[in-house]
Amino acid sequence: MPPETVTQQQRADVIHNIGYRHYDGPRLGRAYARRSLFSQSLRGAYGLGRSAKSKVAPMLLFAVMCAPAAIIVAVAIATKVDKLPVEYTRYAIMLQAVIGLYTASQAPQSVSRDLRFKTVPLYFSRPIEAMDYVVAKFAAMASSLFILTGAPLLILYVGALLAKLDFADQTKGFAQGLISVALLSLLFAGISLVVAALTPRRGFGVAAVIALLTISYGAVSAVQAIAWDQGNSGPVSWIGLFSPITIIDGVQTAFLGATSSFPGGVGPGTGTGFVYVLVLLGLIAGSYGLLMRRYRKVGL
Repeated sequence: MPPETVTQQQRADVIHNIGYRHYDGPRLGRAYARRSLFSQSLRGAYGLGRSAKSKVAPMLLFAVMCAPAAIIVAVAIATKVDKLPVEYTRYAIMLQAVIGLYTASQAPQSVSRDLRFKTVPLYFSRPIEAMDYVVAKFAAMASSLFILTGAPLLILYVGALLAKLDFADQTKGFAQGLISVALLSLLFAGISLVVAALTPRRGFGVAAVIALLTISYGAVSAVQAIAWDQGNSGPVSWIGLFSPITIIDGVQTAFLGATSSFPGGVGPGTGTGFVYVLVLLGLIAGSYGLLMRRYRKVGL
């Protein structure tokens, strides 16, 4: 046997005793794990850190969401209007279809893949509990929706100031709009995550979220229109409690000075508005509770 072959065989047979060393570095704990999961989930909601194909839908919907605001600002500056043609609180209501598509596409991406590939037990094998997982996912989804709905309002606000519109009025309207979309983000995030967490199939989750948001709004709008046409305007405000987007519409009409999109502009008054707030908070809290119950068992 040639000397070179013997040398190679001897090298391959050498056992290196490198020993075993305990990890003595910093242990960052649950808070760091929760922040990391939140950051990763928020980035994933816009396709960051994922394939180019995964970026197309969220970035396209974000562009579609912001494009009308940019056009409105350009027209306002060029024509020197006295006020913006769209209220800050009305913008999200007008583009609810885009918000619904984004929610339906990203909520299943956030939780369904973990269910499908059985990775949730891996999360819980680290210093992280079910509450940490739910809080991180809920906060990431709500934050991504707030970015989607808040960015156009920022464009409108900056454009209004460039058009030299009244600073106090625009700041007040901008603040009211931000409160409205913050509530919308929490509500849509909670409902969509609950629906998406029911199935490990992303396609089923997308279809279920779209169906829930679309059918509920269509049914509520149809019943409201029928009641209004028959001259029975009393139930119009109460019917709005049965759809997520009309709940937001009712809350901002009652407390944020918004113009109602209900038939005839008949929105809830202050008394009915408190009921809307209670239903809104109940749905957000209930969604969180259902998610906690869903992820209570590691094995799912």
